[in-house]
Amino acid sequence: MKKIITVGREFGSGGREIAKLVAEKLGIAYYDKELITLAAKEGGYDPEIFEKVDERATNSFLYSLSMGNFVVDGNANITRELPLADKLHLAQTETIRKLAQRESCVIVGRCANYLLREERGCVRVFLYGEKEQKIKRVQERYGLSREKAESLIKKTDKTRANYYSYYTGENWADMRNFDLALNSSTLPFDAVAETIVDFVKRKERAAR
Repeated sequence: MKKIITVGREFGSGGREIAKLVAEKLGIAYYDKELITLAAKEGGYDPEIFEKVDERATNSFLYSLSMGNFVVDGNANITRELPLADKLHLAQTETIRKLAQRESCVIVGRCANYLLREERGCVRVFLYGEKEQKIKRVQERYGLSREKAESLIKKTDKTRANYYSYYTGENWADMRNFDLALNSSTLPFDAVAETIVDFVKRKERAAR
């Protein structure tokens, strides 16, 4: 059975590092920023342009849907003009679904838990953390003052929540949309990753 793990994360929770550890421990592929390159390749776009709008919503997508202002062909090529964020989301959606059909993998963010909610064998994880530890981690990683680190955390999480709500109609922080939610501040990252791996294996055995 394929192992598909999606990882939603608060900014500063160490979600990316933990997701990488999970992929390494299971010996499967890891996708985060790599999704941008794959989606751009599928749609014939420049990855650097897509990177600027990654996990950011626009206000025009629903209007475009209602007005029929775009067409997506079998290769996820969007043939009429859409804002870049919408083009990227559509291309990434196609890429994520193809990956889930093709191989075992860990996918970070980008509404993957929602897109793959009916995929057999998919484990949907959400990582959060204690405020002070997140601030400290962001300060150290980006060389920011406490005030700027706290502001960046709030801004990034709000952007991610808006993106998720916009493209799914769901609440990003609603734990009912996940199989497992973990506080990454309570254990070393390696132990958090081990907990996720153990959960994945237990769920796999229960499904047999």
